Amino acid sequence: MTTAIIITVCVLILLAYVFDITSSKTKVPSVILLLLMGWLVKQVALTTGLSLPNLSPILPILGTIGLILIVLEGSLELELNTTKFPLIKKSFAVALLPMLLLAFGAAAAFHFWGGINFKDSLTNAIPLCVISSAIAIPSVKNLMNHQKEFIIYESSLSDILGVIFFNFVVFNDSFGVASIWHFFAQLMTIIIVSFLATGGLSYLLSKIDHHIKFAPIILLVILIYNISKIYHLPSLVFILIFGLFLGNLDEIKRFKWIQRLKPDLLDREVKKFKEITIEATFVIRVLFFLLFGYLMETAEIMNLSTLGWAVGIVINIFCLRAILLKFYKIELSPLLFVAPRGLITILLFLSIPASQTISLVNKSLIIQIIILSALVMMVGLMMENKKESA
Repeated sequence: MTTAIIITVCVLILLAYVFDITSSKTKVPSVILLLLMGWLVKQVALTTGLSLPNLSPILPILGTIGLILIVLEGSLELELNTTKFPLIKKSFAVALLPMLLLAFGAAAAFHFWGGINFKDSLTNAIPLCVISSAIAIPSVKNLMNHQKEFIIYESSLSDILGVIFFNFVVFNDSFGVASIWHFFAQLMTIIIVSFLATGGLSYLLSKIDHHIKFAPIILLVILIYNISKIYHLPSLVFILIFGLFLGNLDEIKRFKWIQRLKPDLLDREVKKFKEITIEATFVIRVLFFLLFGYLMETAEIMNLSTLGWAVGIVINIFCLRAILLKFYKIELSPLLFVAPRGLITILLFLSIPASQTISLVNKSLIIQIIILSALVMMVGLMMENKKESA
């Protein structure tokens, strides 16, 4: 049994690698294929009578590690200089405004039609409003540089802002001046912690001469993230600051205090660290979506009672996106279509406290929105490809 499981997992990850290589030509989002593969494995297990242990508790663990690595990978790719500020401002606005509008709009709909109190409605609506960088970033690697940069900034910021927004709503019983001040105190705390931790981790990265040096750094990043999370701090801010610092050494090495870290030597180590991070992110992302696909039930995918809600929410996602892109004078095609839901949506959905869950937002709705938004992205990228080749 153990040997069979190891062989199956290796074959599935290798197939996922093939999907990743060929996605630039097929334009099929790998998330759909991974979910399908996971679901097929479940059907085979049921047909053959194989009994597997309950794997549900592993999903949040993979999701948390995947989120950390995905945001870290994305932030390592981002350039911070004065020429990028207009792009950062636009991507920030397009990440934040549709999220807020859609979250409050969906919450109002849940409240009006479901008779659910508004706070719980908003808690359940937020996971549906966050763009998945885990799907968006790999899907646009063949677009033009300025389009790819926009999606990297936007989806990474969407993940971070979505988690901060979600935690703010979940952990506050009321939204008054006191809760806002408390939120800003938490934000300032994590920023200070982030700079101290970034300095310490960068120092270790430049000083460790043992042949194992990147695994401890990644483990320390995960450790700091989760300790910060215990105190309800917006811990993804730390991941963003750490990644931006390492990814922009050339921009900041003119400062005297940076010279103590030996930036030229550190820069070489950062390139190796980035490669390790990319490889680890790929494996964790694949395992997460395979496991989620495995845990899906056919009845959940075909649930007609949630399909209307799913279609309505997806239509609103892309309508709001079109309005904001048009307002900021950003080309619609193909960026309009790149707003998939995925890992972060699932992770936030699983993080909703039992006392705040509502029946309207269930696993069926989550699965349907993920699949529909991925299909829209697939069709949009295919149309763009045909346009370029014509």
